[in-house]
Amino acid sequence: MAQGFRGWVRRSTGAWLPRAGKFDAAEIEIKSRRVFILPTRAGLGFAALLLVLLIGSVNYSLGLGFGLTFLAVSCALVDMVATYRNLAHLRLQQGRVAPVFAGQEAQFELLLTNRTRLARYAVWADFSNVAEPRHVADIAPGAQATMTLSLPTVERGWLAPARVKLFTRFPLGLFQAWSYWRPAARALVYPRPEDGAPPLPLAGGAGNNPRPGGNDDFAGVRSYQAGDSPRQMAWRQIARLDPEIGGQLMTKHFEGTGGDQLVLDFDAVPAWLDVELRLARMTRWVLDAEAQALPYAFRLGAVRYDAANGAAHQAACLRALALYGRVEAP
Repeated sequence: MAQGFRGWVRRSTGAWLPRAGKFDAAEIEIKSRRVFILPTRAGLGFAALLLVLLIGSVNYSLGLGFGLTFLAVSCALVDMVATYRNLAHLRLQQGRVAPVFAGQEAQFELLLTNRTRLARYAVWADFSNVAEPRHVADIAPGAQATMTLSLPTVERGWLAPARVKLFTRFPLGLFQAWSYWRPAARALVYPRPEDGAPPLPLAGGAGNNPRPGGNDDFAGVRSYQAGDSPRQMAWRQIARLDPEIGGQLMTKHFEGTGGDQLVLDFDAVPAWLDVELRLARMTRWVLDAEAQALPYAFRLGAVRYDAANGAAHQAACLRALALYGRVEAP
């Protein structure tokens, strides 16, 4: 008998409580069974006041007292339904999560869509481990609101946030309705760049003046970068892609025959340094090489990238540094 009752409880609660470890990757709807509601402190105080009014009306046979008590109870019941409806049937979807460096705050986008004819007001949202919610939104019928939830980062790798809690006390604040959501979004945290790192190394050793490509051989065109000489502008390509209609400025890229190749090799960093410090130094070198528009090769364990530069190359190198010795996928 007892085992049968416990089994029924598990089946009934499992229907509306999300399972541990289960994440919502697609858009989900806050259905009725996912909304919880309880009186607030103000609601409990209001209930105590109604009880005093009822007792006084019974003791003194006050018809107006009964009328006032029942009217107040009706208002409380209407407020309970309105609070519940203010949260139910909202649709949630995870947005973009940009990579950050350790020590910065990861930004998680939360998209709230209202596809009903009922306007939603004062919908609060934040991670469940945050004491005081920091984000609130009003959502008109058929509209969408975007919230950006921030979370501090400490170490590199994948950052899995706590579940998101949404709640509302609209309209009177006598009741609080809330729901939980576990987004599948993860933030990739890069190592924190080392402060005061040594200069960029040359292939086969360290040097203070690594040289990029010279001006001997034409190697193609690339997107314009700050510091490029106006003499190297690729005017033919610019004329084909007018910047005023979304085209990009292009510059000619030359490679010299006598320049040393820039190689960022993790094994070349002094082994007596801590692993995290070595990764921080490699991160700083990647950023410095990109800032100077220097093509660089990258070597980290089994990861080998040929000499290149640009946003895609930088992202691949920083990702390898962030996940070095960690699980590749969340």
